[in-house]
Amino acid sequence: MNTTYYSIEGNRQRLDGGAMYGNAPKALWTRWSTPDDRNRITLATRALLIQQPDRNILLEAGIGAFFDPKYRDRFGVEGTTNQLLVSLAARGVAPESIDVVVCSHLHFDHVGGLLTDWSEDKTPELVFKNATYVVGDHAWERAETPHPRDRASFIPELQALLRECNRLERVTSDTSDTLGPGFRFHYSDGHTPGLMLTELETDIGPIVFSSDLIPARPWVHLPITMGYDRYPERLIDEKRALLDNLLQREGHLYFTHDSDCALATLKRDEKGRFGTCNERATLNGPLS
Repeated sequence: MNTTYYSIEGNRQRLDGGAMYGNAPKALWTRWSTPDDRNRITLATRALLIQQPDRNILLEAGIGAFFDPKYRDRFGVEGTTNQLLVSLAARGVAPESIDVVVCSHLHFDHVGGLLTDWSEDKTPELVFKNATYVVGDHAWERAETPHPRDRASFIPELQALLRECNRLERVTSDTSDTLGPGFRFHYSDGHTPGLMLTELETDIGPIVFSSDLIPARPWVHLPITMGYDRYPERLIDEKRALLDNLLQREGHLYFTHDSDCALATLKRDEKGRFGTCNERATLNGPLS
């Protein structure tokens, strides 16, 4: 199958560096991320466009521009229009030509780009009118009945819109009827219950869209977790298991939040620490 892959940039945001790096001290994490005068670091919200001869598949949708001005400032969202749509348009892809959207989970910085831009006098709508939405069943249930600790991470209007569009697949296994062959899922509960990581079969080997299990290259290092993670110790164990397996298969990681890197090959150094090499800032077509 003649398949091409494109990294699609959504709106960037700036979040508190201490929250992003959990219990790592600032003296350590500033080696990897430079904070601004409000102690915030820059994060991408990057999607992956997979173009097959008969369909366009989008993994995630970034944060978008659905927030009102108050929350846009609170979460450091750059821009007032949905950059995901701008980036897709630069590839000649219109919103109505997206056939499938895969959501790793339903936190706003991964699915806000599914919604129209904020307007004081308009209610939000889905921007991908013809897409089938693939969501893990456990992640869906978490969004329906969130815990007080992460309730603010979800978009209250989104589940109703997805339910009402009648094009929702709630996945309960490691494969999807909508996606078919060439795709499988890994699951993780450490960041949020039911996080669904998509693995792609490609010409360069397996690629895992690592979502918030490994948001960017520094988090490949096992002890590094986020303050936003529900269960950090569980996350470390899940991360170790995935990386051990992926390393054996000479696999790669696709990063949604890394400000400078979209794809990297997994490696392990002489001390047994995981890291990356063969880093690519963008993907722009066939993989080789």
